[in-house]
Amino acid sequence: MTRYFISFNDGDMTFPEEDFAAVGEAAHAVMAEAINAGAWVHGGGFWGYSPFVVSGDGKVTEGPLQESPVHIGGFAIVDVETDEEAFEWARKIAVSCRCSQEVRKIMDDPEQDNLMNRRQEAK
Repeated sequence: MTRYFISFNDGDMTFPEEDFAAVGEAAHAVMAEAINAGAWVHGGGFWGYSPFVVSGDGKVTEGPLQESPVHIGGFAIVDVETDEEAFEWARKIAVSCRCSQEVRKIMDDPEQDNLMNRRQEAK
């Protein structure tokens, strides 16, 4: 299985304010479908754009790391076998959120998987 990061930019979701509840309901329906299919890892949206930057010495400053006109508005992480499956989840999310989605493959990290498995076994 491969994990994919599916995201959209802040401001991409353009619909009338009165549709907010319906969009949320549609997005939650896709989330439930992905959870039931065993594909959902995690996801969520962000309220506006107000990042903080934490440096190696622990200093916290108002962000971003680097100025950019692009700000992630929301995301989902799915774990599926093929690019096509990831694209299908992205399509469903695009319909529910009423905006296009970007799909990026997350690098496989076997050591992370080993550490997570050890944590689960220790519980």
